[in-house]
Amino acid sequence: MALIQCDFHSDVLGMACSMNVILPQQSATQIGMTGGTTKAEYPVLYLLHGASDDHTTWGRRTSIERYVAGMNLAVVMPNVHRSFYTDMKYGAKYWGFISKELPQIVKALFPISSQRKDTFVAGLSMGGYGALKLALRCPEKFAAAACLSGVTDINSLWNEHDEFKKELLHIFGSTEEFTDSRNDLFKLSSDLKKSGKDIPALFQACGTEDFLYNDNIRFRDHLQKLDYDLHYQESQGTHCWDFWDANIQDVLKWLPLS
Repeated sequence: MALIQCDFHSDVLGMACSMNVILPQQSATQIGMTGGTTKAEYPVLYLLHGASDDHTTWGRRTSIERYVAGMNLAVVMPNVHRSFYTDMKYGAKYWGFISKELPQIVKALFPISSQRKDTFVAGLSMGGYGALKLALRCPEKFAAAACLSGVTDINSLWNEHDEFKKELLHIFGSTEEFTDSRNDLFKLSSDLKKSGKDIPALFQACGTEDFLYNDNIRFRDHLQKLDYDLHYQESQGTHCWDFWDANIQDVLKWLPLS
C-alpha cells in the first residue's frame, strides 16, 4: 500500500486543505503485507473523521492501511474540521466541498473510479452523520455507506447535550435548521424512500454504552420501518476507538466490492 499525504487548494473553501490517501500498490517483497494488483481505476472509500479529529486520525488510531491491504480499495481521508459536513451558517461551505469539489479533485489527482458501484463512504460520530448525509442526499454517487456511533439526530444532540449548543448554532444557524430537509437524516431517508431513486446499502453500528446509543436505536427503527437495506450491529462499547477499530474491519468485509 502507498500512503499519500496530500495538501491541495479548495476553491469552495478558499483555502489550503489536507487529506490522506491510501492507494493499492503491487508488490512482492513486503513482509507481512499483501500487495494489490495494478488497475486503471480503483474503487474508493471516503473515510470521514469525528469532531475532535482530522484527516490523520483514522491512520493513527487504527490499522486501516493494513486492513485494506489486498482489497484493491483506495481510501480517502479528508479534513473538514468541526463542520458537521455542512455549509456552515458562520463559516465555510463544507457540504459543497465534501459532496462536489473533493470527489472531482480526488479523481483528477488519483486513479479513482467515479462509478457509483465503486464509491463508498463511512465515518464515525460526526463523520457517521456526514456519511449518512452524503448517501441520503447523493444516492446517485454512493453504492454503500457506513455509520459508526453516528450523530443521527442533530435536534436530540442539541436538547440532551448543552456542551454542543453554541457550536451547533454556529454551524447550522438556528434550531429550525436541525430539522431542515437538508440536514435531518430522518427526513432525508423518508424523502429518498418516496423518490423511487436507487438507495445505497447502509451499515450502522453503535456501542450499547455510547451516549448516542438511544438516538441510533431510533434511527435504526426508522430505517427498518422504511424497509431500507440496512445492516445493523451493536456490542458493548462506549464512544471510543476500541469500538471503531473493531467495527471498521466489519465495514470493510461488508462493502459490496465488485
